[in-house]
Amino acid sequence: MGVGVGLEKLSLLSTTNLAVLAQANNKCSSSRKHVCWRSSTTTTTPFQQQRKPISWSVMCGFMLFGLGLISLLTGHMASDLEWYSHRRSLYSTMDGSYRAPIDVWKSQYSKYYYGCAERGRGYAPAVPERMSNGYLLIGTSGGLNQQRTGITDAVVVARILNATLVVPELDHHSYWKDDSDFIHIFDVDWFISYLAKDVTIVKRVPDKFMRSMEKPPYTMRVPRKSEPDYYLDQVLPILLRRQVVQLTKFDYRLANNLDDELQKLRCRVNFHALRFTKPIQELGQRIVMRMQKMAPRFIAVHLRFEPDMLAFSGCYFGGGEKERRELGEIRKRWTTLPDLSPDGERKRGKCPLSPHEVGLMLRALGFSNDTYLYVASGEVYGGEETMQPLRDLFPNIYTKEMLAEEELKPFLPFSSRLAAIDYIVCDESDVFVTNNNGNMAKILAGRR
Repeated sequence: MGVGVGLEKLSLLSTTNLAVLAQANNKCSSSRKHVCWRSSTTTTTPFQQQRKPISWSVMCGFMLFGLGLISLLTGHMASDLEWYSHRRSLYSTMDGSYRAPIDVWKSQYSKYYYGCAERGRGYAPAVPERMSNGYLLIGTSGGLNQQRTGITDAVVVARILNATLVVPELDHHSYWKDDSDFIHIFDVDWFISYLAKDVTIVKRVPDKFMRSMEKPPYTMRVPRKSEPDYYLDQVLPILLRRQVVQLTKFDYRLANNLDDELQKLRCRVNFHALRFTKPIQELGQRIVMRMQKMAPRFIAVHLRFEPDMLAFSGCYFGGGEKERRELGEIRKRWTTLPDLSPDGERKRGKCPLSPHEVGLMLRALGFSNDTYLYVASGEVYGGEETMQPLRDLFPNIYTKEMLAEEELKPFLPFSSRLAAIDYIVCDESDVFVTNNNGNMAKILAGRR
C-alpha cells in the first residue's frame, strides 16, 4: 500500500512539473523581445543605473534547468519504486504480507545449524571402574525411541554420580512385547568405546562382586524430570552403601535444564554413541538406495496412527461408536490416564494428524502429487480404508514391507528392530514429516 501511495504522489508531482514547465515556456515565448528592467525614461538611482539587465530568456533557462533536474530525479525514483513494487508482488500473498520465495525441498537456514557435542576444555575424564562410586543398573521403558531417551539420560546420571554404568536393559513388557536386548539393536562395543572418556561402561556387574554382595541390588524408581541434586541427595548415598543400584522404568527421569557439558553429553550419546547393529544398518541403507533410485528426492512420513497411539491421545477421529468402543478398551490398559475431552485435545493441537490430513498438509506446502513418499508406520488404525485418501493425493507411496519384503522377514517379530529401520530411512530422506510430536520426531529433528 505504501509503495502505491508513493507512486501516486510522484505521478502527481511529475504532472505538476510538466504543467509549470509548459506555463514557463509560454511566458518566455510571449515576452522573448522584452527585458526585465524599468524604462530608461523613469528616474533611477546611481545603484539602479549600475545594475545589468536580466533577460527573460536567462531566467527561463534557469527555471527549465531546475525543473528538468527535478523531473529527472523523480522519474528515476518512480522507476525504482515501480520495479520494487513489481518485484515485491512476486513474493507477496493475497493479504499483502511479504514472504520470501520458498523451496519446499530444503531450508535456507540449514547452514546456520551446527553440532554441539564437543567436550569443553575443562572436561574431567571418566572415573575408572575400580574408583567409581558403584554400579548403576538401568531398566528402560516404552518403545524404541522412548528407551533411547532413557539410555541417553542413564549415561548422564552415571556421570553425575561418578558411577560405572552397566549396559541398560531394554523393556520386554511394553505394549509391543519385543524381547530384543541392547545387543540386538545397538552396537554395544561402539557404545562402550565411544563414551569411554565420559563414563565407564561395562556389559555386566563382575560375577565375583555379585557373589560377595550380602543383599541383592537395591531397586528404586526416581520421580520424572528429577534434577541432578535429587540424584546426589537421594541415590548417591544408597549407591555408596549398597554398591549396586537399579533404577526401573527409566524414561524421562532426568530434568531437561542441565548445564552445558551434560547437555553436550546427551548429544554425544543420542546422536553418536547409539549406532544400530550392522544388519539393521545394511537393510536400512538398501531401502534408502531403492527410494533414491526411483526418485531423486523423497519425503519420509512418520505416521503414528496405530490403535495404541490414538487411544493414548484421547482424541476422536470420526469413526463413530465403533471407534469410541475400540479405543476406549485400549485406554483401560493405562490406569493412570486422565479423562480427556476429544474436542478439547483437538483444539489444543494435541491430536495426531490422520493420513488424509497429512496429505492435505503436504499438498498445501507445495508438494505435487508425483512426489514419492516413504511411510514409516506400524499397523494403521482402519487399514487401507484410512490410508486411501493419502494414496489419492500421493500415489507414489512406499513402505519397508513393499521395498524389502523377503529381507524384512527376520525382523518382523521385533517391533523395535523394525522401528530402527524406519529411523534410518527417515534420517536419510530429503524431507522428514511427522503427524505427531512423539519421541521419534523429536530425536530425528535433533539428528537431522
